[in-house]
Amino acid sequence: MAVFSFAGVELIGVTAAETKDPEKTIPRAINQIPLRIILFYVGALFVIMSIVPWNQIDPDKSPFVTLFMYAGIPAAVAIINFVVLTAAASSCNSGIFSTSRMLYGLAKHKRAPKIFNKLSASNIPSISLYFSSAVLLIGVLLNYFIKNAITVFTIVTSISSLLFVFIWGMIVVAFIRYRKNHAALAKKSIFKMPGASFMPVLIILFFIGVIIMLAVAPDTRISIICGSLWFVILFLIYRFAHKKTV
Repeated sequence: MAVFSFAGVELIGVTAAETKDPEKTIPRAINQIPLRIILFYVGALFVIMSIVPWNQIDPDKSPFVTLFMYAGIPAAVAIINFVVLTAAASSCNSGIFSTSRMLYGLAKHKRAPKIFNKLSASNIPSISLYFSSAVLLIGVLLNYFIKNAITVFTIVTSISSLLFVFIWGMIVVAFIRYRKNHAALAKKSIFKMPGASFMPVLIILFFIGVIIMLAVAPDTRISIICGSLWFVILFLIYRFAHKKTV
């Protein structure tokens, strides 16, 4: 769940191409991530634990609802539902934005069907946008066929965590190859990663630990099964489409 909470931080890199002054705005956005984590995650936990005893928190109820109930606000459920729906809409918006751009980029480099390369009159990858929105509806189908909402949530978060770990791992591998193949450009970089010589290895080891934990826990083991099948399907599609060794 902790890994799933960080999903989307890589979108900063995706938006770099559409930013007016990326040399200033991208470093500023990256540096604000730790501050926002401290404020919205650590700060929220601090407030909850300061008012609600840890042994009185019901796992079947939102701790924020319990917090508001302790504060004497009867409309706590409605407030939290509004916040959750707003956050979910924001998450869907960023997800649709990133996937539509990535599909367009893949199609532009002949790594995806040509239909995703089409732009609307406003220069928006409309086909990729519609396709990304349609895929999100899979979550609705899961909720329809699986009546237990907690089970659906665990399945979605577990599979998403595995896929995001894979994506982050590929970003780290790309970073390592970039430093190796373009050492001169890496030295000229204005915004450098602290500990760039050893930090990528530690990050990859951390990701391996996360995958092991997903495989060990019975509730999240399904992510390894579904994720492995998905990677096999993608590999076969790639081999069939390109008919050459990957």
